[in-house]
Amino acid sequence: QVQVVESGGGTVQAGGSLRLSCVVTGNIYRINRMHWYRQETGKVRELVATISSSGSVSYSDSVKGRFTISRHNAETTMYLQMNSLKPEDTGVYYCYADGIVYYAPNNHQTVTNEKYWGQGTQVTVSS
Repeated sequence: QVQVVESGGGTVQAGGSLRLSCVVTGNIYRINRMHWYRQETGKVRELVATISSSGSVSYSDSVKGRFTISRHNAETTMYLQMNSLKPEDTGVYYCYADGIVYYAPNNHQTVTNEKYWGQGTQVTVSS
C-alpha cells in the first residue's frame, strides 16, 4: 500500500552532477524523516543525508558541501542534488522513509510509525 521509488541514477564523469528523486506513494498523511543511503558493492550501506518534516538537514562528512537534500512541499517527494561527483560516490542509492503515517483502505485503519525502503538507483561516476 506504500511504495518508495527512486529515480535519476546513471553514469557520469567525475566532476559532473546528477539529481536523484524519491517518491513515496499511498494514502500518506505525513512522513517524519526521509533519508538517502548508498551502498557500494561488498560494503555496508551508509547514510548520506537526512531531511526531517521540519526541514532540518544533515549530511555525511564525505558529501557535505557537494550534495543537497531537499523535500517537496507535499513532503512525499525528496531530492538529492549531487554536484562535483567523485568515483567514490559510486554505488546504489536508496531512499528510506520513516515515521510514515498512512491510511490502509483494506482494513480502514490509520497505520503509524511505518518505515519503508526503496529498491535503489545505481549511480556510477567514472574517473
